[in-house]
Amino acid sequence: MRLLSALLFLTCTTTLALAEDWPAWRGPTGQGESTDTTLPLTWSATKNVKWKVPLEHQGNSTPIVWKNRVFLTQANKGGTTRSLLCFDRADGKKLWQKDVSYDMKEKNWTPDWYANASPTTDGERVVACFGSAGLFCYDFAGKELWKRTDLGTWEHSFGNSASPVIHEDLVIQWCGPNEKEGPNDLIAFNKKTGETAWKMAQPTGSWATPVLANIKGKDQMLLGVGNFLKSFDPHTGSELWRCEGLQSYVYPSALYSNGIAVGMSGYGKSSIALRVNGTGDLTKDRLWMHPKPANQRVGSGMIIGEHLYIIDDNGAPRCYELTTGKNLWESEDKLRAGTWGSIVQAKDRIYVVMKNSDTYVLAAKPQFEILATNTIEPGGRSNSSLAISDGEIFLRTFKHLYCLKEGAKP
Repeated sequence: MRLLSALLFLTCTTTLALAEDWPAWRGPTGQGESTDTTLPLTWSATKNVKWKVPLEHQGNSTPIVWKNRVFLTQANKGGTTRSLLCFDRADGKKLWQKDVSYDMKEKNWTPDWYANASPTTDGERVVACFGSAGLFCYDFAGKELWKRTDLGTWEHSFGNSASPVIHEDLVIQWCGPNEKEGPNDLIAFNKKTGETAWKMAQPTGSWATPVLANIKGKDQMLLGVGNFLKSFDPHTGSELWRCEGLQSYVYPSALYSNGIAVGMSGYGKSSIALRVNGTGDLTKDRLWMHPKPANQRVGSGMIIGEHLYIIDDNGAPRCYELTTGKNLWESEDKLRAGTWGSIVQAKDRIYVVMKNSDTYVLAAKPQFEILATNTIEPGGRSNSSLAISDGEIFLRTFKHLYCLKEGAKP
């Protein structure tokens, strides 16, 4: 049965990757991986741009893509209107927009950042999290299927950012964080009805999006919570294992590959890697711990082969040996402008969007090499990440949504 479960999970994941849909934040696996080999290496405002559409309001969320549809969230200043937008992939035409009103004041780092969570889809329905305003589910025509506006207020001075995750018949949402009072709940909902399937309360919150992985034939969900990297059973919410070593502010999502899980804190805090063996307290299986990284970390990294890659908030590129934690890029110069974006990988390249909306393309190898620096919007800004689908890159800045394709002309 374990072998069958592993084969089914691999088949499902491979099918999604080959289809080149990008159905959720960080793609089919939630870890930024793409099988695409035809993406453009370079672009500019006038090169390899298939289309460009203006956005009425800014946001930090990343677009998702399913077949001929692109979905994106945005919010007005102050967050009194939070929206899910649907675009035609062929030309960028906006097909519909669904607005959610929320008149209560919700804490945030700036009044413009009320669209941090990306939507998710299974090809039939689209689910969007609007923080304290609730969780909403629509069909592809924009019809509301269900909503949950009873999840409480999420009050933190840094706002919230966890994106919903669809797993089988469930939508899983990490609700929070709450800074002082209020719940920090991991909740699963029936994706067809919105009814609660299970709820698991946590003592503290974080900003990370849960990541699904199949570990030794068992579906697991990894999430950094407080001082721990934890694993939960996505079917029941029960905790499977935990590893101590993280510190409070957890923004990056967890990573998993070849029996090794990685958790990273933000705000100059620690990072850990462990070999996943068994259940319960796995702190003894920790391979390494970096007590205090050089800088803040908001975006998520990724594991490629035997190496772990991540770009710090200040633009410092890092390549760690996965099993030892040794930094191979320690002496390299910073990438200008810094980043909150999460890296994505396609072929032998790593792509990351910087705060000034430039995108660096790095070689996915232990020897540091910048392959390209692409300026799409001089003077622009972005805190988003890239979405990749069938030879096309979707890039969101504060002012526009772009579709990039090799050989395209605006």
